[in-house]
Amino acid sequence: MKPYKEIIQLGQLELRFLLDGEDTNQQMVMFELLIPPGAKVPVPHYHVEVDEAVYGLEGVLTSIVNGQTIETLPGESFYIPRGDVHYHANLGTENVNTLFVLTPASIGPQYFRDLRALMQAGMPPDPAKVVEIMGKHGLIPA
Repeated sequence: MKPYKEIIQLGQLELRFLLDGEDTNQQMVMFELLIPPGAKVPVPHYHVEVDEAVYGLEGVLTSIVNGQTIETLPGESFYIPRGDVHYHANLGTENVNTLFVLTPASIGPQYFRDLRALMQAGMPPDPAKVVEIMGKHGLIPA
């Protein structure tokens, strides 16, 4: 078993944190993201100050970056610079597991904990509160 620092369940998604800002002097966050078939993560958005690297571990991740479709197979990677509008989805029939590296570490476990708290209320989260949480962590819905 891998030494995950923290595992966060967010709806259908599972985030397995390997490194966070505490480990990297706030320079980087690294996590695996498990996405079941049919799930989309999250709304199209861009990062104000964070660059994102994506590396396929299992399954086929479909990402839309600035309107272009990118399919990432195991062993393949790509880069999303800050400011590029993007989202990720699993359009296949198998689970997807992808490694994400974000620099610097401003979008870390706390962002996902904050979203999870909204979702645990038993009802769909208030979109305005989701946008507020996203903005607090430097994500802007497109």
